[in-house]
Amino acid sequence: MKNIYLLFFLSFFFMNCAQEKDSNINNKNNDNEIFEISKFDEYDISMLRLIVTPEKYHNKTVQIIGYLNLEFEGNAIYFHKEDYENGSSRNGMWVSFNDEFAKKKDLQKFTKKYVIIVGKFDMNTKGHMGMFGGSIKNITRLDEWK
Repeated sequence: MKNIYLLFFLSFFFMNCAQEKDSNINNKNNDNEIFEISKFDEYDISMLRLIVTPEKYHNKTVQIIGYLNLEFEGNAIYFHKEDYENGSSRNGMWVSFNDEFAKKKDLQKFTKKYVIIVGKFDMNTKGHMGMFGGSIKNITRLDEWK
């Protein structure tokens, strides 16, 4: 009989804890940090999200991590190194750097490496011969990702 009461008490306790947690998550006025995290998620996204739902991020600034290849008519950031090696260009985004940014950074030291990049996503511009899943323009950050 004691076990039944204990089981009832524990289930009631955990149910209340779960409801309180849900109400805190849904109440954005209650905690500004929750709003900030969701705002950050819109900026710092995976390349997979760009590939699957490009319309959601069109003309928005995004931060992504991927494998960068820089070569004539092939400047792109790929989901994985293997996507580059296997020619899976749809799993990559064309990248374009303005001259000022290119002069500031030695771009060639980033090629064939995983990088973090920030720029504006364009789902309609698909790079050389329209081979890529979109493009990242107006790049403001390029750093090696370790």
